[in-house]
Amino acid sequence: MSEPRVSAEPLRTDRLDLLPLRVEHAEEMAAVLADPALHHFIGGEPLSPDGLRARYERLVAGSGNPAVSWCNWVLRLRAGSCLVGTVQATITADGTAEISWVIGTPWQRRGLASEAARGLVAWLEQGPVHTVVAHVHPAHQASATVAAAAGLTPTEEWQDGEVRWRRQRLPR
Repeated sequence: MSEPRVSAEPLRTDRLDLLPLRVEHAEEMAAVLADPALHHFIGGEPLSPDGLRARYERLVAGSGNPAVSWCNWVLRLRAGSCLVGTVQATITADGTAEISWVIGTPWQRRGLASEAARGLVAWLEQGPVHTVVAHVHPAHQASATVAAAAGLTPTEEWQDGEVRWRRQRLPR
């Protein structure tokens, strides 16, 4: 028997509002994600506002698999009232969430990704999630720092050239 679908809900950290993704975020997020350097470790290239809108339409529609929930947020920096990045979690019925994050280049090195990832993990662990994983390229020290800040530790497992980081909640 699978757990009910999980839906993104608004979250708040010290400096950020994590807002459930909407298609309307595409225009502003296209500018946030426009730096090709953001794709150095993950591949691909920045999407145009129309391309990002199409991607967001797919994400907002959901996975199509009742045992998998896609939860996506944009990050609004309250001090500037602007979007600065995203976090996401793919949650499976077995209680595992795979998370990722990205912060636009102008807002990096301020601890925003770590703050958002900690907030996301805390929210996930209030629900049916007992295992949180992230995949981090071994040369991406900034992402390793974010994963560690969110309480994940590296494992010996690799997937597509990236190290699998994990955090397991003790049973309640």
